[in-house]
Amino acid sequence: MSQTDSSRNQDVLVEAIDLKKYYAIGSSILDQLFGMKAEYVHAVDTVSFNIRKGEAFGLAGESGSGKSTIGRLVIGLEQPTSGRVLFDGIDLGNLKSEELRRLRRRMQVIFQDPMASLNPRMTLGESVSHGLRIHYPERADEIRDVTMAMFDKVGLTPPKYFYNKYPHQISGGQRQRVVIARALITQPDLVLADEPIAMADVSVRTLLLDLMIRLKKEFNLTYLFITHDLATAKYICDRICILYLGKICELGNLREVYANPLHPYTQALMAAVPVPNPHKRRTTPLPEGEIPNPIHPPSGCRFHPRCSLAAEVCSREEPLLRELKPGHWTACHFGENFIG
Repeated sequence: MSQTDSSRNQDVLVEAIDLKKYYAIGSSILDQLFGMKAEYVHAVDTVSFNIRKGEAFGLAGESGSGKSTIGRLVIGLEQPTSGRVLFDGIDLGNLKSEELRRLRRRMQVIFQDPMASLNPRMTLGESVSHGLRIHYPERADEIRDVTMAMFDKVGLTPPKYFYNKYPHQISGGQRQRVVIARALITQPDLVLADEPIAMADVSVRTLLLDLMIRLKKEFNLTYLFITHDLATAKYICDRICILYLGKICELGNLREVYANPLHPYTQALMAAVPVPNPHKRRTTPLPEGEIPNPIHPPSGCRFHPRCSLAAEVCSREEPLLRELKPGHWTACHFGENFIG
């Protein structure tokens, strides 16, 4: 039974079923003339999970693991090579462009870099209210008031001071609050937060996470939270999915996964988190080398070239994603050995 099958009786908002996303690599005219076989980047390879209404679901892993690609697939910004995404029971692959556009009011994004995602020629008020003007044109008379109220909710006070400012006129932490306000202005059900505090100063990261937690409760939001930092995920996520080279390594309740990781890659990520005590040092060895080439991923378990515990079977057979403890899934041939 798959991970998505076992939870279909839950109150599920998003369901990803066997998602694959391959990007074709451009070939030259000579390659085409000589019939050279096309090559593909295996960004996401047979990934299945679900996100329950009202939870914060985390995607974690190194750069190149497929986190952001999955995020774009989930909200319909990209089409999968194969597989399906169901949003509140609606198959995104079956929607026409206009139907998907109307659905987007229920799916919004908090981008990583606010300076790159905010239009420098638009005032903050125009940027935040833009979604309302697109999706709720009938509310034109109240757009300014609604926008000012949202500024207040995200801590941009007094709202009148910020409304006519431009992005370059405020601080980085304030710009990130603007991006959060813009994502929430259409009252979405799902918010894709793609490394939302990575560009913020260390001093304001906790403040932004506290803000996101408070707004999640106030607006009854569901988060798809993408991060490479397990310490950040621990602060906000309810469940977490660990990715490696386009595959799920481990998935489960965050507290359970952190307390008893069942995959060597998760254990390595945990070992990389700094310990705030100079007298305690991590003893788990970190994996050597870098993440392999996604054009030609390793056979068997994709982590085996860097795994200190790899055996012959790891290079020969791809491990299945198995539920070894209630709600705790792992794709490791020897996952049972790590059960505490």
